[in-house]
Amino acid sequence: MPRQVHPPGGPAQKDKEVDLPVPNAAMTEKTDVVLIGAGIMSATLGALLRQLQPNWSISLFERLDAAAAESSDPWNNAGTGHSALCELNYSPQNADGSVDITKAVDINERFQVSRQFWSYGVENGILRDPSAFINPIPHVSFVHGADNVEYLRKRYEALAPHPLFEGMEYIDSPDEFTRRLPLMARGRDFSDPIALNWTDGGTDIDFGSLTQELLAYLGASGVDLAFGNEVRDLSKQSDGSWLVTVRNVRTRETRRLISKFVFVGAGGGALPLLQKANIKEAKGFGGFPVSGQFFRCVNPALIHQHEAKVYGKAAVGAPPMSVPHLDTRVIKGKPGLLFGPYAGWTPKFLKDGKNTDLFKSVRPNNIFSLLGVGVTELGLTKYLVSELLKSESGKVITLSEFIPRAEGRDWELITAGQRVQVIRRKGVGGVLEFGTAVIAAQDGSIAGLLGASPGASTCVTAMLDVLQRCFPQEYAEWTPKLKEMVPSLGVKLSENPALFHEVWDWTSKALNLVDGGDNTPRHAGVAANA
Repeated sequence: MPRQVHPPGGPAQKDKEVDLPVPNAAMTEKTDVVLIGAGIMSATLGALLRQLQPNWSISLFERLDAAAAESSDPWNNAGTGHSALCELNYSPQNADGSVDITKAVDINERFQVSRQFWSYGVENGILRDPSAFINPIPHVSFVHGADNVEYLRKRYEALAPHPLFEGMEYIDSPDEFTRRLPLMARGRDFSDPIALNWTDGGTDIDFGSLTQELLAYLGASGVDLAFGNEVRDLSKQSDGSWLVTVRNVRTRETRRLISKFVFVGAGGGALPLLQKANIKEAKGFGGFPVSGQFFRCVNPALIHQHEAKVYGKAAVGAPPMSVPHLDTRVIKGKPGLLFGPYAGWTPKFLKDGKNTDLFKSVRPNNIFSLLGVGVTELGLTKYLVSELLKSESGKVITLSEFIPRAEGRDWELITAGQRVQVIRRKGVGGVLEFGTAVIAAQDGSIAGLLGASPGASTCVTAMLDVLQRCFPQEYAEWTPKLKEMVPSLGVKLSENPALFHEVWDWTSKALNLVDGGDNTPRHAGVAANA
């Protein structure tokens, strides 16, 4: 693996470098790359590296016995294919009443990159049947009340003329609402004004299936996939490599590997591992865990009356990841319907984590960041307390805002994935960020991903960022190959409508999202709306 450990201009600052004899040195393995976690991020980075450097040795470790069993699991997230078509938190209203679409455009750009890589994967044997992981589903924004209706109209006027949001519709007719969303219309009092932003070009994504397909490709190409193996420690060596200590969770046997590069894609478990690595770039970061629940529909008749991902407005003080939504899902070819999320709180950093996770993450370098957020996020605290006190019947009342005639017997409450929001140092305190953050050591020998939504939907952009920051010399050599995988690499599609239409048509056909030659969205086979 020909790469410089230190960037030009001299060695980088050493963090936790050790020059001690390695225990059982004769049994220590060597590898070029270690990937920690078997979720969508590690799977994506592994697939990119396999295409770029097929001769590099790669080892992947996952503490659980299955791939994508945490945040990437299809029932642990909404699988929205976040492209800002329906998520109102990406297009906030300014004080003067105008709508800021800057973040919406950026998120959409990032999702287009993912679509391109997945299309390349389908055409080059990395991924199999695309309908196993991606299906066309309308993305819809829904509001009620005169003020919210006016906001949604302004949002439409700001987004609809934009190349990335072509085809968006504004609907405020009760009759049209009823035709398109019969389940949400039945029993609704339309004296309360309603409005929709409707886009047919949205998708539903089973990130669990997508992750499994990518890992199947990696395994078939010779990558060492070790499930039931937990990375226990990361120690920097004097030559810039990393000693990775791994323990089998069943046999308690220990493996030790020397790796030139480590990626920590362990979801909520990433922060503790980056802290163990003791890189200065991770200092000051903290994590705020937020758990959640969804209602999953158990009545097939209701499931077949709804075909859309419908997002509403977040409650006051609620984090963006708690925006209420009624979501059509397609998982293993079967339709489903969920509503949520209902926020909760636990000190665990993983769904399968420990109650001591949050407390163990407190360090002298991040304690003021954590305390600062505790003071500034009182609205979030109030919201979480109200959610924790909400009974199951209270949750049905919340659901009735979307489905007026909702009955609890048609729904079961399931626990969703755990999310750890990023707390970043700011001044003497800290600020809570709702998004994803790539943390990379200056010498490029280790990187990790923190945060949550839009997360999985922008996984390819995030992993390209890791490659560019950690392998700057190789990245320049890889660029021609990367442009095969992502033709728009380095170009803003929002500023190049012709290129956008070209890659949109290509990805729509490659991912089997359209019928025939007219580019109309393929029906996912979920509902038959009258």
